[in-house]
Amino acid sequence: MSAPADGETRWRGGRRAFWLVLAGVLAGGLILANAHLVYVAIGSQPDCVPHANSASEAGGFRAARPSC
Repeated sequence: MSAPADGETRWRGGRRAFWLVLAGVLAGGLILANAHLVYVAIGSQPDCVPHANSASEAGGFRAARPSC
């Protein structure tokens, strides 16, 4: 077997670095997207909507613990 040419070794290392950087960028994007979802979920408070106050009203569905 012959040793790889100097250009081949550099190209192989460049490809590996490319894939490692790409994986890091994708992982960072996933982390940032999830952090944004958590921030929005914690920071938002939905407005009150009309709902049944007791189970006997029409529809039968009501909030378990209404906040308004």
